[in-house]
Amino acid sequence: QLQASGGGLVQPGGSLRLSCAASGSIFSIDVMGWYRQAPGKQRELVATTASRGSPNYADSAKGRLTISRDNAKNTVYLQMNSLKPEDTAVYYCYADLRRYFRGARENYWGQGTLVTVSS
Repeated sequence: QLQASGGGLVQPGGSLRLSCAASGSIFSIDVMGWYRQAPGKQRELVATTASRGSPNYADSAKGRLTISRDNAKNTVYLQMNSLKPEDTAVYYCYADLRRYFRGARENYWGQGTLVTVSS
């Protein structure tokens, strides 16, 4: 239901853009976002964006990572600049959506995409 792409190997200071598209029958998407899990660590929030209001960022992401969404495409993006080795992780996209009018909110996770920052 969520397909993430855009990960890869990048040198420190480089940039990557992650994409995640939601598919299937969708009435509305309330929240989309990105989390990450580094080796040996718990999954942590990177950034989220709601249908209303400003995006929410983890302190580690502020100033370097930018989340955006294209509602017409049911897609969320994460533009990552000035990447550091500590950004190395599997990045998971997330969506909180309704499949039909007045339907229950459902949570979905993408399959994860690996970002490796190394020289």
